Amino acid sequence: MNLAIDIGNTRTKAAVFNDGVLVQHEEWPNGSVPNFFEYATNQAVQNIILSNVAGAVHLDVQEQLQHHFRFFELHPTTPIPVSHEYDTPETLGKDRLAAVVGAYTLFPQQHCLVVDAGTCITYDWLSAEGVYLGGNIAPGLSMRLQAMHRFTARLPEVKRGEATALIGRSTEKAMRNGAQQGILFEIEGYRQWSEANLGPVKALLTGGDAIFLANKLKSEIFVNHHLVLLGLNKILEYNVKRLE
Repeated sequence: MNLAIDIGNTRTKAAVFNDGVLVQHEEWPNGSVPNFFEYATNQAVQNIILSNVAGAVHLDVQEQLQHHFRFFELHPTTPIPVSHEYDTPETLGKDRLAAVVGAYTLFPQQHCLVVDAGTCITYDWLSAEGVYLGGNIAPGLSMRLQAMHRFTARLPEVKRGEATALIGRSTEKAMRNGAQQGILFEIEGYRQWSEANLGPVKALLTGGDAIFLANKLKSEIFVNHHLVLLGLNKILEYNVKRLE
């Protein structure tokens, strides 16, 4: 049994895997992260991997995990089952890397475009040869809407919602369309570029806004909410086998 833990900017996610199959999944706001030593013990876990971008695990709990389980924390130097061409691996987001490995797990030997629509929205590319080519980072949907309100004097605070037309006929609709349609055009544009430059591409979408955006895209896209956790488990399996 494996436990994959992903501590993001706003939420912490954990999944238990049995022979590569996700059998249990939990989510918590970062302010109420559980004691993972107790959680892992209750789930009869043997191996644990942690991806932490928010520093929400207390040092004593992490030491317990290291002492009682086969424990790995994802670092830039952690061996992974794909190669990369990233110039600054020490700054590469752990969740981005794990999502790419998740895509590699689901669609080996295929070009992949991985879109993670969370606090920020990331676009990452994996070649059919298993090489991470790099990617781009942009503001996420909520960040775009909030930024227009916070950094201007008169624009209102607008929440995401359904758009009745492509062209907004009120300030609120114009802001909502600008943020939402902008992301949709980004995804479609990156997909078209990928197919023109790489060939057939499998497009994957994950993150908190995945379903909201997927329902509005015209082209087919594969949605997987657990892509990062799936990638973390693959990295964990890869490192456990290296020790055996």
